[in-house]
Amino acid sequence: MEWIYLLIAGVLEIVWAYFLNESNGFTILLPSIIAIVFIIISFGALEKAMRKLGIGVAYAVFTGIGTAGTALMGMLWLGENVSFWKIISLLILLGGILGLKMTEDGEEK
Repeated sequence: MEWIYLLIAGVLEIVWAYFLNESNGFTILLPSIIAIVFIIISFGALEKAMRKLGIGVAYAVFTGIGTAGTALMGMLWLGENVSFWKIISLLILLGGILGLKMTEDGEEK
């Protein structure tokens, strides 16, 4: 279940990052409120995942999902440039996330 919480937290990080961008530095009210709400929910899900996974794996995977997802969102929908090295870097990042998942022994703290 902790991996599901972690996946939810990572996806919600992508959502709040988008609305943070749309808030224009918290100067536009609605996107600012949406960003703050999703930040709170995202960190709540991260906290639930950290109860069993520990901070090292949980935070690394959380930020990895958020980083890769936000970069992909920027390239696919927000007009950011796409390059060979960006794609390679994202694949390496995703490989690291999968490696952390595969090496987690599942022992509870």
